[in-house]
Amino acid sequence: MKSLHVINNEAPKVFLCGIREKNAQEEKPEISGNIRENEDLLPEMTGLAHTLGLNIAGKELIVIQEQRSRYGMGSGKARELTDKALAAGAQCIIFDREISPSQQRNWEELCGLAVLDRQELIIRIFASRAKTKEAELQAELAELLYSLPRLSHKHIDLSRQRGGQYGTRGAGETRLETDRRQIRKRIGFLRKEIEEVRNRRILQRKQREKQGISVCALVGYTNAGKSSLHRAITGSDVLVEDKLFATLDPTARRVYHFGHGKNENKGKNIIFIDTVGFIRRLPHNLVDAFRSTLEEASQADILIHVLDASDPQWKDHTRTVQTLLSDLGAENIPHITALNKADILTKRELLELKTAFGREIPAFSDNITAVSAKTKEGLEELWKLIEKILKF
Repeated sequence: MKSLHVINNEAPKVFLCGIREKNAQEEKPEISGNIRENEDLLPEMTGLAHTLGLNIAGKELIVIQEQRSRYGMGSGKARELTDKALAAGAQCIIFDREISPSQQRNWEELCGLAVLDRQELIIRIFASRAKTKEAELQAELAELLYSLPRLSHKHIDLSRQRGGQYGTRGAGETRLETDRRQIRKRIGFLRKEIEEVRNRRILQRKQREKQGISVCALVGYTNAGKSSLHRAITGSDVLVEDKLFATLDPTARRVYHFGHGKNENKGKNIIFIDTVGFIRRLPHNLVDAFRSTLEEASQADILIHVLDASDPQWKDHTRTVQTLLSDLGAENIPHITALNKADILTKRELLELKTAFGREIPAFSDNITAVSAKTKEGLEELWKLIEKILKF
């Protein structure tokens, strides 16, 4: 597995490749969304690459008849893609799907470049953006879980056994076996550390419950504006960046809020938690590693689903959020859908979006409101929905 290196202080150049399987039934409407997803994901891959500080040398959407074991496509298509990447001056090819360890080795042998898949790209972003000890532990665990099955082709001389004497492991232990043993040991250590963090979170949640403090977790697709809305609601100094996965650690801020109308003299302590953003095809290793962090959403009293109202892919993004919340067992928690960036749209466009949302995503349309984290438009209506659900 080759590495990416900075040359002359310039970010590495990468060539992005999306793969679409040509299907005789691709005209059928029930699967047309899956067909289009590959085209839609290429712009998302561009955002992921930019987040990691990579330069885009070129992009290509490959249409294949069927998957092949060696390259995931025919050898002719593979050579054609390699020629385009080399001609563009790329130092790396990144695929917008998972590739097997053997396919990664085959591609690197064919093109002589570093080859990454979507999983590794996202894991590298998480590793580069981890700031706290908890995020670093979880990112490292995801990296090790991903790399373990790929050790077999990481070293050139893995098949050579080291010498040793009778009674020592050196006599029959390859470098591969040594590396695997060390990585498994490290994985075990990291899991214990993360479990301790999880236990501390459980204790904190129990203390909040005893004190009668309600919890609102902001969830949503990455870069939807969760951190900006969290900042607008709480007045905190949460990091806000126009990058994917700007937030890895859940940031919690307490707000004492007085109700509206009849409840204007009644107040309540509420903790708002800004969570890590979701994304399509989130690597399972990351879901497993960040489960203790994501559990903040599954234990909340309210989920505020923050959606970028200006994004044309809002339906796909919402369904991704639905799926991941279901995986976490959080699908039945009361929720509010906050259509963020409402200042960008006209009133008519917002009305059409709300209507379409109720038709396309009925499970998420019970409590829906338009907000703008930038101008703070709609925050009062959002608070009223929170009060209604918390009954104060």
